[in-house]
Amino acid sequence: MRDLFLLALLPIMLYAMVQRPFIAVGMWVWTALFFPNGWVYGMAGHIRYNLLFTAVAILGYLAYKHKPKVQLGMIGSFVLLFFLWTCISTMTTIAPPEVSFEYLTRFFKVVMLFVFVALTIKDKLHVDFVLWCLVLSVGFYADLEGLKFLASGGGHNIAGMPGHVLGDRNELSLAFVMTLPVCYYLLGEYGKQSKALRLGLLGTMALLVFGVIGTQSRGGFVALAALGAYLYIKSDRKVLLTFLIIGLVAALIPFISADYTSRIDTIGAADEDASFMGRVVAWKLSFIMAMKHPFFGGGFKALEYFPVWTELSRDFFSYPWFYTGHAVPNTTVGRAAHSVYFQVMGEQGFGGLFLYLCCLASAFFKAGAISRRAKRAGAPSWLPTMATMIQLSIFAFALGGAALSFAYVDLIFCLFGLVLVIEKRLLPATLAEMAAQQGAAPAAVPASVPASAPTPLHPAHARTVSASTIASQHV
Repeated sequence: MRDLFLLALLPIMLYAMVQRPFIAVGMWVWTALFFPNGWVYGMAGHIRYNLLFTAVAILGYLAYKHKPKVQLGMIGSFVLLFFLWTCISTMTTIAPPEVSFEYLTRFFKVVMLFVFVALTIKDKLHVDFVLWCLVLSVGFYADLEGLKFLASGGGHNIAGMPGHVLGDRNELSLAFVMTLPVCYYLLGEYGKQSKALRLGLLGTMALLVFGVIGTQSRGGFVALAALGAYLYIKSDRKVLLTFLIIGLVAALIPFISADYTSRIDTIGAADEDASFMGRVVAWKLSFIMAMKHPFFGGGFKALEYFPVWTELSRDFFSYPWFYTGHAVPNTTVGRAAHSVYFQVMGEQGFGGLFLYLCCLASAFFKAGAISRRAKRAGAPSWLPTMATMIQLSIFAFALGGAALSFAYVDLIFCLFGLVLVIEKRLLPATLAEMAAQQGAAPAAVPASVPASAPTPLHPAHARTVSASTIASQHV
């Protein structure tokens, strides 16, 4: 049934994408994060939807007559420089070359998504559509898994779909947190237009929170708590948020298991937790790899290649100031870096880490600057809210990603592209429109009084006006 439904929709989707390239870009994002092949089992499962929609987006943009001006700005420059850096690191990799080249190809697709977001998306409707595609991918999965979690009384363990970019439960948990601000923005924009949309978005936001709890991810919990505090500070509706938070916490308590509580308690004593200290070991080995290969690092997936892991372990005690407690490297298998920062440091070197941090920082601070400038100019409320919510999503990634190997995911680079679009297109267009409206207002003339035909005066009135005018001039 799912196959027939998807195959019936496919021609309609393709027609819409051919007519409007921004729809193709949105569907590109949707297939990257939703993974439709994982939901079908028959003939529909053999179609490579992401590749198909990507090709339609590229061809649609090339054939589009009204292309917006190409503006990559600071964010685009950093992203492209970082990609160039990864190309060089792949050529000098110490991991198996075929593995590094495979992951370079995957990252190339992510960068292409960023590029076509920047090239194609040009107004508010386009940005809103992409954000809806994010919610209909990550948010839909949260709805489904969150309802299972509630129906099971908290017994259902939420995990990612095998083979999916969000297959790991910790990465899925972080994606849930990053989607919350997007839902908040869409709720403000579309919740008043439709009761169904308002209830659907409020329900999705609640189920995203339940989804984070259901994954039992400590990193997701930390990111969720930090995002809630940051959102509370940024929000102009603190009273409403206070009641919502209290209600949500009260609803969550019956579904929080003792195992999850004990996992959260280990955050306060991280140096005694074997799982966390195992991550610290991986961080230290990533640092050692960067010290050995400071410019371009070891290349994609180098740390997980066991001969490299073993070689790095020989220098494990060379940096005693890098505290790892009693933990030592595993002698049977290599492990992932478990941190976007140490992952990039080890795989791309200190130069690559610098460029990656520039990507994050420029997008984060640029979004904040857009929000402040829009508020000072008196722009419509949707513009600063959109910029602020995307900034919060980037903040959640920057914090939650500190304990995950999640550096090259499509979601964060899509957000980079949207910040660039808001900076280069939406903000200037909105301010120009406001300036045009303000400039036209004083010049407005009532339609009933033609500007070129002054009202005739009676001769007596004319003499009175002339006399009063002369008197005023002398005064």
